[in-house]
Amino acid sequence: MTDNHPALAVLGQFDLNNMAATAKLFAEDAVWHYSNPNLPELQGDYFGPEGILGFFATLAQKTHGTFQIEPISTTPVGLELVVVQSRNTLTLESQMITIDVVVVWRIVEGRIHEVWDIVPGQPTEVRNATD
Repeated sequence: MTDNHPALAVLGQFDLNNMAATAKLFAEDAVWHYSNPNLPELQGDYFGPEGILGFFATLAQKTHGTFQIEPISTTPVGLELVVVQSRNTLTLESQMITIDVVVVWRIVEGRIHEVWDIVPGQPTEVRNATD
């Protein structure tokens, strides 16, 4: 059942390496809610495709392009929601950080309308980027 879920088809097009193309997936009134105690300067809400692209551009700049997402599980909930658990890695201030994240996506009529990006306060792993 989940293989052909319409919301999963939309998320399958999300490409962190091509955010310009990914922008078309977001509704004009989309909101990205970002909560990450490790990056308090980025916490908050980002509005519309331009605001969301700006968030990812800032994140890429802050992490020197090292931000990567490794999906662990993807679970559709009803017709509109998808819960994704992922393990994200990034480098901040010469430290490679791995952190488990939960992202809840609300997808309506083939467009992303709202995203809750929830990052816990403690990373899963921290090590020197030179290791």
